[in-house]
Amino acid sequence: MIGYRGIRLALDGPRGRLEAPIGAATLLLGFDQPVRVTRSGRPPATLVSVFSGPATTAAVGEHGGRLSGIEVLLMPWAAFTLFGTPQYELTDRTVDPDELPHPLGSPAGGDRWGSVGELCAALAALPGWAERFGLLDDALARWAGAGTPSSARVVRAWDRLRGTGGVIPVPRLADEVGWSVRQLEKRFREQIGLGPKAAARVLRLQRARRLLASGRSQADTAAACGYYDQAHLSREFRAMTGCTPRGFTTARTAPRAAPSAPPGDERMAGEATSLVLSPGRSAPPAPLFGAAGRARPLPG
Repeated sequence: MIGYRGIRLALDGPRGRLEAPIGAATLLLGFDQPVRVTRSGRPPATLVSVFSGPATTAAVGEHGGRLSGIEVLLMPWAAFTLFGTPQYELTDRTVDPDELPHPLGSPAGGDRWGSVGELCAALAALPGWAERFGLLDDALARWAGAGTPSSARVVRAWDRLRGTGGVIPVPRLADEVGWSVRQLEKRFREQIGLGPKAAARVLRLQRARRLLASGRSQADTAAACGYYDQAHLSREFRAMTGCTPRGFTTARTAPRAAPSAPPGDERMAGEATSLVLSPGRSAPPAPLFGAAGRARPLPG
């Protein structure tokens, strides 16, 4: 698992945020106000608590200016453990987490909360973030312990793929974990949601965004991340974010028209994941919300 952060926003009007695909699934435990998430090819979803599966395209998340809750970033295989649902069914989808099967309210899970909604209510009722994080530590530990175990080989293959920035050849990856390419593909789709080639695309682009944000040129970035050339990088950028590389990096550094817009707080530390949209502006498809709070590691 990756981590989570508290969110509390009180702005002067609606805000939107474009989120590029990352190598993680997202669970938003909302306390009151809903978010509206739009993805290309799917109807908008307006929900208080949100599960967003692994994605290969961006999404836009909008809220009315007030938002509170906790955002949990999960390794895709950890989402499989919590919800026991084949992750390919949730790829590029946004759903209410209580629509998914989970053992949160089962006797094996401690029977403290019958639903994600009840857990959110318990978190919201606590007086501060320290107490909320402590309760969430306990809830996630119980939930994961009662969930569907993920394959150790899948975890090892995913860690290796992430560690190489998505450039390790799939046949070599399969050989390293002792599976055929076909077996690796099947298990990845079940527990990661994406096949190894698609997952590698997301991880390569994630690294490319990070390098571009650090000031690297497009040509150097393309070479470092395993793209054929700069044009290949540009095509992948457009396909997965709806923006050109230059457009994405320029929008991140340009002064915002609205001084009250939330800061460029990234969902993953050290990553270039988001664009805060000007008030009233939609954008190419991508998720979630302006957020503020603190990061905290997850148990396990």
